[in-house]
Amino acid sequence: MHLRKRVLVTGGAGFLGSFLCERLLKEGCEVICCDNFFTGSKRNIANLLSNPAFEVVRHDITFPLYIEVDEIYNLACPASPIHYQNDPVQTTK
Repeated sequence: MHLRKRVLVTGGAGFLGSFLCERLLKEGCEVICCDNFFTGSKRNIANLLSNPAFEVVRHDITFPLYIEVDEIYNLACPASPIHYQNDPVQTTK
C-alpha cells in the first residue's frame, strides 16, 4: 500500500512540468515524470534525479503507457510555434 500519493506528470521535463514535479515532491508525493524529450530537457530535472520519490520514464504519450497512479497532470505538448510547426502531425497526436 502506498502511503504517498503517486502522481504522473507527462511533459515533466519541460519548463512548466519540471516546476510542477518539484512542487509535488515538496508536498510529499511520489512523482513519475514522463517525457519524450522532444522539447523537454534533462537539464530541467537534474536537481530532482537524486530524490528517491522521483522517477523518470522516457516515453512518447501518443503510445499507451500503463502505470498505476492516483493523479495525472498532462503537460505534454510542444508549447511554442518553433517546436510544434516542426512536426505538426506529431503535435496533433
